[in-house]
Amino acid sequence: MLVPEMFEQYKNGGVFNTAAIYLDGKFNLLFRGTDIGGHEDYGIYQNFIGHTKSPDFKNWQHHPEPVLVGEHPFEGRGPEDPRVVCIDGTFYMVYTGFGGRYPGDFRICLASSNDLINWKKHGILLDETNKNGSLFPEMIGGEYVLLHRRRHRGICLSFSKDLKSFHGDIKILGTVPNSWDSVRIGIAGPPVIHPEGWLLFYHGVDRYGVYRIGVVLLDRERPWIVLVRQEDWVLQPELPQEINGFVSNVVFSCAAMNWGDYVIVPYAGADKCIYVAYIEKDKINF
Repeated sequence: MLVPEMFEQYKNGGVFNTAAIYLDGKFNLLFRGTDIGGHEDYGIYQNFIGHTKSPDFKNWQHHPEPVLVGEHPFEGRGPEDPRVVCIDGTFYMVYTGFGGRYPGDFRICLASSNDLINWKKHGILLDETNKNGSLFPEMIGGEYVLLHRRRHRGICLSFSKDLKSFHGDIKILGTVPNSWDSVRIGIAGPPVIHPEGWLLFYHGVDRYGVYRIGVVLLDRERPWIVLVRQEDWVLQPELPQEINGFVSNVVFSCAAMNWGDYVIVPYAGADKCIYVAYIEKDKINF
C-alpha cells in the first residue's frame, strides 16, 4: 500500500489513480496526487502526477518531485488520472486536464516520454468535455485507438493515424439498469492482451455512489465488438481504507498489466491510497 505520508516532499494530501508500466525489472507507477485531497468538498485542490518504482511492490524509490503539473488554462487545476502505454518504444500518457473554470471543464490530453520521467505535452486530444481516456497498447489496422467517455454515452472508441485528428465515435459499453454499474461507467486501465482478445477492466457506479471494478473481453482485431461482459464485479470496496477516505466506498483503477502468470491491477482506495490486486491468468475464464 502507498499512502500520502510516504510522499512528504510533494506536500500532498492523497495519492491515488495510478498508471503502471513494468520496465527494467521495476514496477513504475505514475500516480495522481493532490495537495489537499481530490474532491471539491475539501476546497480548491491542485493535481499533479508523481512517479515511484519498485521491484516488488514493497520497496519504493520515489522521484523527488512531480513529473507532470498543470501549465495551461485547460489544465489549470492540474493533470488527473493518467493511463500509460508503450507503443514502438515510446510511452504515451493519456490524462485528464482539469481546468476548473466552469462545470465540465475537463479534457483528454496527451504526453509522451522515453523514460517515464521527462514528459513532452502534446495538448488536447478531444476538445470537448471528456475523460477516462487511454490508448490501446498497440496500433490496430494502422491506427491508434483511443478509449474515452463522452458525457452520458458510456465507453467509446475513436481512431487516429497521427494522434492529432480523430475520427469515429463508437459506443462499446453502457450502463446496466438496476445493477452495480447502473449510473456511470468508464475504463479502468488500458486493455491487456488475452488469448481470446483484449481484457478491459472498467469502473461502474451504482445508485448509492459505490465504485466497483468489472471486466469485459473485446475482439482482438475489432475492439469495438464486446465478446463477453462479466455480469458481476471483480473488485469492490471492502478494506477500511477503501470504505473511508476522501471519497468513501471507492475502488478505482487506471492500470492493468500482464506480468508472467498474472494480470496485475493497481488501484486506489477512497481517493487516498494505492493498492494492488492480481489474478492468475489461468483463472480468467469467460
